[in-house]
Parts: sequence; structure tokens; C-alpha cells
Amino acid sequence: MSSKRDYYEVLGVQKNALQDEIKSQYRKLALKFHPDRNKSPEAPEHFKEISEAYAVLSDPEKRKVYDTYGHAGVDGRYSAEDIFRGSRVNFEDVFGSSFESIFESIFGGGGFKFGGFDFGGFGRERGADLVYNSTITLEDVLKGKREEIELPREIDCDNCKGSGCAPGTSMRTCTVCNGHGQIRRSRSSGFSTFVTVQPCNTCRGQGKIIERPCSKCKGSGKQKATRNFSFEIPPGIESGEYRITGEGEAISSGINGDLIVRIDVKPHDKFKRDGSDIFYDANISMIDAALGKTLAVPTLDGTEKIIVEPGSQPNMIIKLKGKGLPHQGARGKGDEYVRLVVNVPEKLDKHQRKLLEELRYSFDR
Repeated sequence: MSSKRDYYEVLGVQKNALQDEIKSQYRKLALKFHPDRNKSPEAPEHFKEISEAYAVLSDPEKRKVYDTYGHAGVDGRYSAEDIFRGSRVNFEDVFGSSFESIFESIFGGGGFKFGGFDFGGFGRERGADLVYNSTITLEDVLKGKREEIELPREIDCDNCKGSGCAPGTSMRTCTVCNGHGQIRRSRSSGFSTFVTVQPCNTCRGQGKIIERPCSKCKGSGKQKATRNFSFEIPPGIESGEYRITGEGEAISSGINGDLIVRIDVKPHDKFKRDGSDIFYDANISMIDAALGKTLAVPTLDGTEKIIVEPGSQPNMIIKLKGKGLPHQGARGKGDEYVRLVVNVPEKLDKHQRKLLEELRYSFDR
């Protein structure tokens, strides 16, 4: 279970709060906890917390995911970069055009600090995301499933031992960045200091330059391989894309990409699904509907007996409480709804027809 506080609690607004109220409350809290104004040791962490809450709740799509699945849904679908990247306009609405340079540094490849608070990580090169498709059954949704897969990875080149240099040679220090791999520029605006950190173009952020690249890996120092990876598909999951942070393509001195798992829940031959609830059609004869019957119906983990009361009508629904699917990210289960489908025979033999005609006569008297 996530240790994060509820985003609405962080901002001090109700769950039905309008966007204007959320924006107003965030601005008030941001000015209160801005590290340039608030010198307490806790201020940077508070500022980060309220900024993350606002980034999610000010974006209609992310807010819908959060309202449905909580922190597990947001963390599963978005990286930290995705959360702030998608909220560019929202932050500009609050702080005005001065926030433009922050996002330029994000999208331009530089890291940044806002009011002394480090939103670092954006300035480093990021590996590509990997995509894995998984098809699961409703039974898997009921109990969860561990998936074992193979992912591509890079290992040190066996020719240059990972250096990227031709055997017998070595790298030299970049004279442009003096071996730091980064070029820093700072600018002050009001009470905020904007620091952009960009990779050095000469050495591509490495701090050193290869003069004679390895002929096998072309200077990358890496060669392709595979690795085994396992992850849990939690109970109650629905079809969609889910993100596992940091398990994508790795880049030396950079940030790993993410593994995007595309879940496809197969249609079931007996049940239909609506969220955490499942639906089953039970076929009964018109005699059983009229006289009543105890009937065994399937569930996702066995069978359950139901009582068909005498005089039950077609399409009557009987609920089996708690026999549905787990609620994703929450306790409890949905229900199973059994619909009575009354079968009327298309053909009757003489004896059956006679009995029904006598029954009809008795009702008409």
C-alpha cells in the first residue's frame, strides 16, 4: 500500500472541488512552502508534495485515474516526468509566463531547480521504454498472476571490456566541460532561481572522449543480451497499459526507461465483466421457473447453489454477494449476478402437448 498522502488531503480540498478551487489552493500553498520564502527544513518536501498533487489533480485524465485507482493507478501508468510534463499549462496558469523557462529546460534536455528545490533527473539522457503484451484470463484477474519474461539488455562489450575504446587505447578528458559532462547556466527571476543543466554536446555528457572506438561495439562499450524479469499482475486488474518504472532500456550515466505492460483480459466463455462485477446466464426450463428449483451455478473459483423460487420470471436476477472480482487497489470484491433465462421448448410431442393443454385449461377455468 502506498505511503503517500491523499492528494486531496495534501491540497486541503474536497474530492468534488472544481479546478479553480484546486488552482487557488495550490497557489496559496506553493507560496507558503516555496523554499525561497520558507527556510524550514521540511519546506522543500512539502513543496514537492503539493506540486505533485496539483500536477495530477489539475489534469482531467490523471485525476480520473487517481479517483478510480488511487496512487497505485497513477504510479502504475505515469513516471514522475510524465506527471509534470503533462501539467505544463496548469503550472503556467498558476505562476504565469515565468514558469516557461522551467519547462523549456525539461523538454530541452536540461534539469532544473525551482526556488531551491531540485526537480533533477530530467536533464539526463533517458533510455527507451520497452513494451510487453500480456493476455490474461478472468481467473488470473481473480487471483493475480506472476509473469516471467525475458527483456533485452546491454552488457559490457567483451572486446573492449566496456570502455568503448579500441584495445590498447584509452579516453581523454573533454576540454569543453572539463570532464563534468554537463554545462550549467543559471538565471534569477523574482524570488526564484532557475538552473539549467544540459549535457555537453562535445562529449555527449560523458566527460571524456573516445579517440579510437572499439571496432566491435563502435564505441558504445555495450553488446546486446537478455535478462530474466518477473513482475506481479495484481488481482482486479483491467485491460490497459501499466508502467513499471526503471525496467526499460538502460543507458550508461542516464536514466533507465520504463517497461510498459499492455494487459488484455480475454473474454470469458461463461461470464461477462463490468468492473468488479461478473454476470452469468443460467438456463432453466419453464417448469423449473414455475415450480422452483435448487440450482448449482458456476463461479470463478467453483460452484454456488442458488434457489430459484416458484413463479420466477424470465430475466430475473439473483445476486451472489462477493463472488465477483477484487476491487483494484482496494479491499473487497464485486458480486456475481445470475440472470434466469427461461427456455421455452420449440417442439412438443403429443404427450407433452396434452399435459400443457390440460394445464392451460386449469388456469383458464
